[in-house]
Amino acid sequence: MRLRRVLPRVNLQSDDFELFGLPAQFSQSRAELDARWKQLQREVHPDRFADQGQAAQRLALQWSVRINEAYQRLKDPLKRAAYLCELRGAPIRAHDNTAMPASFLVRQMQWREALDEADSAAALQTLSAQTQVEQTTLLDRLADSLDRTGDLQEAVAQVRALMFIERFAREIDARCDQMCA
Repeated sequence: MRLRRVLPRVNLQSDDFELFGLPAQFSQSRAELDARWKQLQREVHPDRFADQGQAAQRLALQWSVRINEAYQRLKDPLKRAAYLCELRGAPIRAHDNTAMPASFLVRQMQWREALDEADSAAALQTLSAQTQVEQTTLLDRLADSLDRTGDLQEAVAQVRALMFIERFAREIDARCDQMCA
């Protein structure tokens, strides 16, 4: 079996959605994504091309790596959203653009103060629950911005806010680990 016959419709430079045969949208079925990943990995596994020599196996390995990279991006809602923004010409630029709405900056300061003042596991759990609610709300708004309204500026702001929340959640977890140790 030839590798080109296995994946004739795409090339290594195809975007992740095209590679997986999925619509280029934020809302995705995790079960469908997982099933497609397994199917693609079975199709390009280097062992399937052992009789075609090392060159075919190297190419199959490249495909396997490319499929895994795409899967890692697509399965994570934040990475998927950032990727979609990039594909649609609205880069996140988190490293050089830190502007955020004033209301979110106030919330960040409140959360930071609450984290500094947290003196029990219960206080940390409450803070974690608050950030999870905000994360869920932003993910819903992100789906609306990317899939329905096409408001890329709003989507970029939501991705950047979610990036903060993700980092902050890790800080809460680290603090909880310290407190519980």
